[in-house]
Amino acid sequence: MENSSQLEPADPSKGAPAPLVPNGQASIRRLRGKYLLAKVVTELFQPPAVVTVLLLLSPAVEPGMPGTMLYGALAALFVCVLPLAYVLVLVRLGKLSDHHVSERARRAPIMLAALVSVLLGLGVLGLTGAPLSVAIMVLAIIVGIVVVGVVSLYWKISGHASVISSAAVILTLIFGPTCLLLLPLVPLVAWSRVTLGAHTLAQVIVGCLFGGGVIAGVWWVLTRWLLYQ
Repeated sequence: MENSSQLEPADPSKGAPAPLVPNGQASIRRLRGKYLLAKVVTELFQPPAVVTVLLLLSPAVEPGMPGTMLYGALAALFVCVLPLAYVLVLVRLGKLSDHHVSERARRAPIMLAALVSVLLGLGVLGLTGAPLSVAIMVLAIIVGIVVVGVVSLYWKISGHASVISSAAVILTLIFGPTCLLLLPLVPLVAWSRVTLGAHTLAQVIVGCLFGGGVIAGVWWVLTRWLLYQ
């Protein structure tokens, strides 16, 4: 005779936990798979990685590619590598919980430190004769850092969503309709942040609108004004 306790939930009044039925196991596996996918997406498309790609490709609007990508790499050192290294050190020291700076209260000071590094990098680009297109990209990024830093004092706007949406729009403006294939990455990254509990749906939607509208818009205006006037 089959053991009925494996087929029916235990009586809660007896204080015994309900046995794990096959459907429950399948649900747990699905949840784990969903979480793992969200984690991979979040790490692959984290802001420093996406911004590095943007900076490397930013000189494409001027003659000189691919040699001028070296200036994009130089910019990425100050905009992405040094700020991320600073964050990782703080995580190692126990000052931050994770390298995504999930605690809203800690975001503004980190953004301020990043801004100092970016401004220093902008000065170095000027001294080394970098293409204006790289400096324009850095200026657009500065706008993003300042706005996200200020908003973070009151609300946790999604940096991941802001960056991936701005990258998708800017790269489409640079390279044409082919880069529209990047647009599905925007909802994918937004989904990953909500799934991981890092942001609410409203926070990723506002992040997407800010990145794709404001940051990309600033880049477009500066490019037209300074390069094609």
